[in-house]
Amino acid sequence: MAGADLPASPRKASGDTPSGDTPSGDTPSMTASTTGRIVVIGDLMTDVITHVDDPLAMGSDTVASISTRQGGAGGNVAAWLAALGQPVSLVARVGDDPFGREAVQLLDSAGVRTRVGVDPAARTGTCVVLVGRDGERTMLPDAGANSTLSVTDIPLHELREASHVHVSGYTLLNPGSREAGQVALATARQAGVATSVDAASAAPLEAVGAGEFLRLTQDGDLLFATLDEAEVLCDARDPDVVRARLTAHFAQVVLKLGPDGACWCDRAARDATCVPAARPGGEVVDSTGAGDAFAAAFLAATVRGESVATALARACALAARVVTQSGARP
Repeated sequence: MAGADLPASPRKASGDTPSGDTPSGDTPSMTASTTGRIVVIGDLMTDVITHVDDPLAMGSDTVASISTRQGGAGGNVAAWLAALGQPVSLVARVGDDPFGREAVQLLDSAGVRTRVGVDPAARTGTCVVLVGRDGERTMLPDAGANSTLSVTDIPLHELREASHVHVSGYTLLNPGSREAGQVALATARQAGVATSVDAASAAPLEAVGAGEFLRLTQDGDLLFATLDEAEVLCDARDPDVVRARLTAHFAQVVLKLGPDGACWCDRAARDATCVPAARPGGEVVDSTGAGDAFAAAFLAATVRGESVATALARACALAARVVTQSGARP
C-alpha cells in the first residue's frame, strides 16, 4: 500500500558513510551510502528522432520533423542519474567515429564517469525513432558497437565497490553483449552489491524468449518492467498476477503502468506499494526515454534511503517530465 517502506536489500553496500540520518519513517532500500556510486552497464546510441503527424505514405513521401539526439537505454539512465546528483559510471561501447566521440564527451561533461570502449571496426549504435502525433514511439535500432561489449570491458573492481549495479535489458538481449552483462551481474552478486535489470522492450524479449531472459537474470534483486514486457515474461497482464509470478524470479519488481502509475512489490509483501501517474506539465511530445528516466529516479531515491512510495512518486514525476520534450536525455 502507498507509504510502505522499502526493506533493506540482502546485498551489502560499499562506499562512504552517509552524511545524514535517514528521514523518519524511511528505510534504506539497499543499505547504500548517500554518496555511493551506481554503475550502469548498457547501450549508447545516436537517436534519429522523426516526428510524423500523419500516417506513413508507403511508397511515397510523408512530411516529418527530424532531429538527432543522444540515446541508448544505458546512456539515458546514466545521464539522468548524473542530473539528479547521483555519482554514476557507465560501461558501454562505441565506434571510432564522430558520433561515438560526441556521445562520450557529452556524458563526461554531464558528470558521468565513462568506462566506454572504442571499437575501431564497428559503428556507434544508431536508432531511428518514429514518434506519432500521440507521442508514442516505434524504434528501429542498429546496435552497432553495442554488440561488441565484452567481458574485458567490465571494470570488475568498480562493480565490487559500487553501491548498486544496473544492467540494461538490451545488453542481455543482444547475443554479442550478453556475456558481458551476465558477468557484470554475477560479479555484483558475488560482492554482495545490489543489482537491477530493465526488461527493455517487448518485441526483443519475445524473440529471446521468456525462459531464457529469466535464466539470464536469475537471482536478480530488482526488475523494472512495463505491462507489455511483463506479459511476455509471465503470460499475464493483470498486475496482481504479474507481481505474484515475477517475484518468484526477482526479489523486487517495479511494474510501470503508464497512465495508471507504478507499483512495487517484493516476495515478502502481501500488498503492493502503488502511486498514481504524474500529470505531464505540458503536451506529450515524445515518450522516448521515459522508462529510463523512471529507472534513474527510482534508483537515485532508493540508494539514498527514501521510501518506496517516495521513490515511485519521484520516478513517475520525472517520466512525466521527459514525455513533454523531444529526446531521452536531460
